[in-house]
Amino acid sequence: MKKILILYAKYGGGHYSAANSIRIELEKYQNVQVEMIDCIEYISKVLNKLTTSAYKEMAKKVPYLWGKVYSNSQKGVLGHISSRTNKVMAIKLKNLIKEKNPDLVVSTHPFSSQMVSYLRRKGKIDCKLVTVMTDFAPHEQWLVGHEYSDAFFVSNETMKKSLCEYGVDSNKIYVSGIPLSDRFFEKFDKDAIYQEFGLMKDKPVILFFGGGEFGLGKDRTVDILRSLIHNLPQCQIVAISGKNPKMNAAFLELVQNYHAQDRVKVYDYTNKVPELMSIASIVVSKPGGLTSSESLASGLPLLIINPIPGQEEENATFLEFHKVGVWIKKSDDPDAVIRSLFEHPEKLNEMKENTKLLAKKNSTKEICEIVLSLISIHCNQI
Repeated sequence: MKKILILYAKYGGGHYSAANSIRIELEKYQNVQVEMIDCIEYISKVLNKLTTSAYKEMAKKVPYLWGKVYSNSQKGVLGHISSRTNKVMAIKLKNLIKEKNPDLVVSTHPFSSQMVSYLRRKGKIDCKLVTVMTDFAPHEQWLVGHEYSDAFFVSNETMKKSLCEYGVDSNKIYVSGIPLSDRFFEKFDKDAIYQEFGLMKDKPVILFFGGGEFGLGKDRTVDILRSLIHNLPQCQIVAISGKNPKMNAAFLELVQNYHAQDRVKVYDYTNKVPELMSIASIVVSKPGGLTSSESLASGLPLLIINPIPGQEEENATFLEFHKVGVWIKKSDDPDAVIRSLFEHPEKLNEMKENTKLLAKKNSTKEICEIVLSLISIHCNQI
């Protein structure tokens, strides 16, 4: 029986979701034992609470400052401090790895990749390491100690090229895509989904994500939803406010003011995102790596709003460049952008076709098969 330890950190939901998708897929195979642990919470529950809260508050209230931190942490003083801090924390993580004694560690966050790389370099542990990157552009913090990682999984060819230029061995880099839940590839009863959400089958569906707990740019988000309701009476909208009561209340008030209850459905949360994407025509969202990958895998173009400066702005730039997304920037008039997009169905159709070029529908399965091959396990599912 081979052991695999999956390490993640909850700075944004994508790192956890990627880890969990990998865990679920690996558990389908014989002769492998899988465990998933939040590496920062293991090291210190207090540190985990302080740092994840600081990340959320900075990204929510002063996103420009977070963008500066993100950019500066690639090099210079902040990069050095980050690397040094992770070396200190690695000493405690060593105890976990010694206890679990894994044959291989899967890391979905740069902190755990750095810590395990450091421990391998010092000869403190004896296990393989693979790093799963969860955005559409690289950040140097993922690559600290890259010599001690046995594989890197990236979302696109441009990232592979960037890693090679940084000095990572090209034979270690796999363009797998970001891990996705296999629920996005189920065959759903679409009639039942329309009925469950009170939607009409003869009107296009827009799936609108308001930004969740970050609530970035609440006024701007509400204004974009208003623009969609006002300019697209032929469409239906499923608006998800996330864990944000103020956003939810603003959505409901907007719908009431426009008397649009019949074509705009507001929810604070849903666990039916795969189902909704199966009937949607477009997704409106900030460009997190996971949501963007889910949209692409579902063949859906993106209308991009409120990216967090740093990694999400880089994602937005990537998606626009490859013509699968349109980014409503701060200086843009939402009405003009939305009218321009929806008055030209050929542009939406082109974006939808382009998703096929970027979508990696077998990402999780491909990652897991390569992971298992690294510890000499034949890929026989239970």
